[in-house]
Amino acid sequence: MRIREGHLVSDSSDSCEPGESVDPTPGTSRRIRATLLGYLALTKPRVVELLLVTTIPAMLLAHRGSVDPILILNTLFGGLLAAAGANTLNCVADADIDKMMKRTERRPLARSTVPRSHALVFGLALSVASFFWLWWTTNLLSAHLAGATIAFYVLVYTLLLKRRTSQNVVWGGAAGCMPVMIGWSAVTGTIQWPALVMFLIIFFWTPPHTWALAMRYKDDYKAAGVPMLPAVATEQHVTKQILIYTWLTVAATLALALATGWLYAAVAMVAGTWFLVMAHQLYSGVRKGEPVKPLRLFLQSNNYLSVVFVALAVDSALALPTLFTV
Repeated sequence: MRIREGHLVSDSSDSCEPGESVDPTPGTSRRIRATLLGYLALTKPRVVELLLVTTIPAMLLAHRGSVDPILILNTLFGGLLAAAGANTLNCVADADIDKMMKRTERRPLARSTVPRSHALVFGLALSVASFFWLWWTTNLLSAHLAGATIAFYVLVYTLLLKRRTSQNVVWGGAAGCMPVMIGWSAVTGTIQWPALVMFLIIFFWTPPHTWALAMRYKDDYKAAGVPMLPAVATEQHVTKQILIYTWLTVAATLALALATGWLYAAVAMVAGTWFLVMAHQLYSGVRKGEPVKPLRLFLQSNNYLSVVFVALAVDSALALPTLFTV
């Protein structure tokens, strides 16, 4: 037996004589495995990595040098549930356009690996679970922030902005900034200025990160009717916007140095210079009409954000003296 389009079909190797039996276990196991992997894929595990990269440093900075490990684990788990729920509901809403784009055509709902109604229930269950988990293990503010993040990502970004404006990822990216707010509030029960600066770092970082990828797949977005900026604007305009937001990102990382020690400040300056050089090279290459590789900026932007936030985590865990008193 083998699986084809979610159903078991027979081939010549599975035939048997009358009276003989065929063990259905191998085929059943493959089907169960495919279904489980489908549900896992709905949560977009690679996207969830941002949660880990940004939440822990935010919590460590909120109480430099001493944060209860159990609180960190509980916050991460609650945030994981929230991100998984939001991503799943995003897949449900985008099932139609995912089928039209090469980059997303292998997603579970595009391939009908998981029924859309089941995915909807799965996403809602994860979202509700995240709210009550964070309320139970951290505080009500963190739970409300998680709930607001899910609602904004699904209702505002996915259903309202994504298919209507080229600025979709600018405002929709706010959802990806919320893990730092949730992490900070889980420790302090409040929202203070360093949490807002970390929010801005990710807010400004999201457009160059996303647009660099969209430059590579702009034909996909055109085919799906999604007005992502690279699909509706010239490459020179797109790379200029990427450069502007890269400068804003680096400026925000340096502003955060007001609340950190020398280690973070040094890393933020060096990494920011590196990030700016890449953005300038992309913009300059497009202006000169030279072949460019926007996907390189997309990939390296992940490394940039990771380096900055890891430095923040180490700086905060060591409780290095802050450079300024604010």
